[in-house]
Amino acid sequence: MPHQAPYLAVADALRVRVLAGEWEIGRRLPSRARLAEEYGVGRNVMQRAVDRLIIEGLLEGRAGSGTYVRTPRERLRMVRSWHREHRGSLALSGREERGRAAAWDAHSLVRVPAPEAIAERLALAPGDLCVNTQYEFLADGQPVQLSDSWEPLAVTDGTPVVLPERGPLAGKGVVERMRSIGVVVETVVEVPRPARAGRAEANLLGIGVGDLVLRIERTIYDTGGRPVETADIVIPDVRREVVYEFAVDVRP
Repeated sequence: MPHQAPYLAVADALRVRVLAGEWEIGRRLPSRARLAEEYGVGRNVMQRAVDRLIIEGLLEGRAGSGTYVRTPRERLRMVRSWHREHRGSLALSGREERGRAAAWDAHSLVRVPAPEAIAERLALAPGDLCVNTQYEFLADGQPVQLSDSWEPLAVTDGTPVVLPERGPLAGKGVVERMRSIGVVVETVVEVPRPARAGRAEANLLGIGVGDLVLRIERTIYDTGGRPVETADIVIPDVRREVVYEFAVDVRP
């Protein structure tokens, strides 16, 4: 049987002590050097063990101060359910959620050349023009989700819905906006991937650099299979548990 990595064994031992209340919430732990000496391991092993407990949300590091027992935070459920969705970018079930996003900030740029990766997702040539909209969703004044949305300008150019958050259907979401110009959405594809927050994301979400986030690559297609929008959605793992809900097709 393979042996457990040393840092995992140390993390397990520290976790037991933290959960047993050896150090009270808000209390600073002994230095990592002292803990490394206590457990007879190198500082790198102790660093990895502590980092693991920080990722799990048991501890928090404070720059220039040390490592502290973190105040427990409630992790609310986010239900992604396209058949219930009204906004086209944040799918939440009000029946099952508390702390749901009630406001958002958005900033759109028109005639932005599509980067290569975005062009591939939208079946465009690199450099084809798009509308790029950056979203920050808020719940109780706290940021809970980011979204970086791209729509091909060729689809909406010259229409009243070229800007997602302006015009007669401002804030109504991709489905309703596209329907108003004769484009019927049929399929949504989401690819979720765990990741770590970069500095810009951490600043916007109020979390630590390197904290766990869920990145969702979402692309929306019309009835002809044409991509009409793609977005990169970022959700802080410490605040949200993401659950997918699907409608059942009862047709024979």
